[in-house]
Amino acid sequence: MSLADAMLRRRSWPAVTDAAPTHDQLVPLVEAAASVADHASLRPWRLIELRGHARVRLGAALVEATGLEGAAAEKLAAKPLRAPLLIAVVSCHKPSIKVPDWEQDAVAAGVGHVLSALLDDAGWGVMWRTGHQTRTEPVSRVHELTPSETLLGWLYVGGKTDRILPPRRPFDASEVLSEL
Repeated sequence: MSLADAMLRRRSWPAVTDAAPTHDQLVPLVEAAASVADHASLRPWRLIELRGHARVRLGAALVEATGLEGAAAEKLAAKPLRAPLLIAVVSCHKPSIKVPDWEQDAVAAGVGHVLSALLDDAGWGVMWRTGHQTRTEPVSRVHELTPSETLLGWLYVGGKTDRILPPRRPFDASEVLSEL
């Protein structure tokens, strides 16, 4: 199968099973994702695996960030438990006179997208989740981010269910591709 075929087949999996790749299974996929275009080879990114109780700690940080209480807080705290593995995608701004922060963020996002596609190709269900809480102090604290780091979101990873996802809507590239 070609890379284009794999990308056309790739889908976001909003619900996954409790199966997840091991750390050792992730390593070669991360090594492959590191091949994204990276001006000055800064590698301005890192990934954090959240499994088990780390997901509970993240749920508590999400609640702290919002100040919700009661049933709403419980619902928010449970969100990180929707997948057995969360991979935090972190942009790490590095000093550079050639590469601005926005470009370093683009590299980190590229790693996240490529890793998502690689995980899908390896048979895992993946969905990239974000939200306003990614930029809050409690969530930064639970991820142990430094002042030069920004959380871009999480890849929720687990086994693919038997659910049949609806086909992708056709995409007309002429809507976004033009000539100058």
